[in-house]
Amino acid sequence: MLVRHGEPDLSRKVRLAASQYRAFWATYEETGLKAGQAPPAELKTYAQSADFLVSSTRVRAIESALHIADGRVFERRQDLIEAPLPPPRLPNWVRLSPSTWGFLARFCWWFFNHHEGQETRAQAEARADAAALSLIDAANSGKDVLVLAHGFFNFMIGRALRRRGWRLARSEGYKYWSMRRFEAPS
Repeated sequence: MLVRHGEPDLSRKVRLAASQYRAFWATYEETGLKAGQAPPAELKTYAQSADFLVSSTRVRAIESALHIADGRVFERRQDLIEAPLPPPRLPNWVRLSPSTWGFLARFCWWFFNHHEGQETRAQAEARADAAALSLIDAANSGKDVLVLAHGFFNFMIGRALRRRGWRLARSEGYKYWSMRRFEAPS
């Protein structure tokens, strides 16, 4: 099961220039969860029955895992962090919402290899593929695996799983706390 973290404690109700978005994204990468939220009851129930819990090393993923782990120990893995989002260089008078910048940055990164010296799409795909293989190994040893990570990187892991014959059995999309369950090939 691939799960996206809960909602971070950072308002997206601003309009930013590209340089400001870079600073926003850097802050987002270090921000924890917004106070007062709770994971869905179904996710908590599923986490209680999972044999193997793992999260990204980002604060928002770790805090999300703590919400559902009920005191259980879980692994924290750097290879599950979100793929980078460097925005394209546009004039400072272009001011967009963080969501629009995120879409534009992801589009340019995915289709035009715009990475500003950060991880490239090919590197992130190799990382997602390696993560998928390690999750498959855990699942093949009879473990029910739950991963708490990030929206787009979960998408990339899902692609790697599907390439290996795994089937998406359930999807709640990519909203905060959403779950995507994959089943092994029969």
